[in-house]
Amino acid sequence: MRQQARRFDSAVRRLYRLWRWTDYNVDTMSVHVAIPEPTGSDPGYNQRSLPAYLVALRSAGATPILVPLNERQDSVARLLAGVQGILLPGSRFDVDPQRYGDDPIPECGEPDAARTAVDELLLQDAFSLHKPVLAICYGAQSLNVWLNGSLAQDLKTAIDHRPGREVMQAHPVRIAPGSRLASLVPRGYAAEPEVNSSHHQAIRVAGDGLQVSAVSAADGVVEAVELGSREHFVLGVQWHPERTYTQSAFSRAIFAAFVQAAVVWQPRRIEESVAPA
Repeated sequence: MRQQARRFDSAVRRLYRLWRWTDYNVDTMSVHVAIPEPTGSDPGYNQRSLPAYLVALRSAGATPILVPLNERQDSVARLLAGVQGILLPGSRFDVDPQRYGDDPIPECGEPDAARTAVDELLLQDAFSLHKPVLAICYGAQSLNVWLNGSLAQDLKTAIDHRPGREVMQAHPVRIAPGSRLASLVPRGYAAEPEVNSSHHQAIRVAGDGLQVSAVSAADGVVEAVELGSREHFVLGVQWHPERTYTQSAFSRAIFAAFVQAAVVWQPRRIEESVAPA
């Protein structure tokens, strides 16, 4: 296991150097999206899950910039200066309940301090400069808690929300009319699209500025949130569109909208007010 971890960490660092120093000079994909390693201590999970995100981003026209979780904060800050969007991926860990004022229950998994620290840096950068954010599964929960929301620590409903990675259509979602997410549903799609599912926690109370844009049709579990601002693209989905990118036009539309938001992003202008003499 240690040897596998060393091999993966070495591979990650090679990719990081390649993307950081080479892709910035490549004109074919001028939009760069930062994505943190999914976990800080499970190289097997990273190896299984990360490629789908990278393929989806590249297919949508963006260059993924991998953020290793063991990087120094100043290094991450320099890296973020060259990206136009933030993607927060899933994880096999859970958000620490103490961050939203709860004590952990026995069913709650362990937190990942390294991932938490990097997510906070990326979210601070994105919200300070209005960079677009796409948050997926754990990433959506991390976003919600960072914005002072809370989570249900363990779902107990009639719907199985973690039937397995191989199940591509786990349950339908009911999407709020007029939401950003509703505008991404392709013409001719079912009114309640089927999505995959791989989580045992979910958003309980939406964070500051977030609006619930989709729920599980059968049990009302929150499945998507978005920022209530048309000027700042922030979308969190509880399912995994990267896993169904090739099969689902809805998944492709989600990534396309995110990347397009990164294409047109401009740094937020900070007006300095000067007190009259």
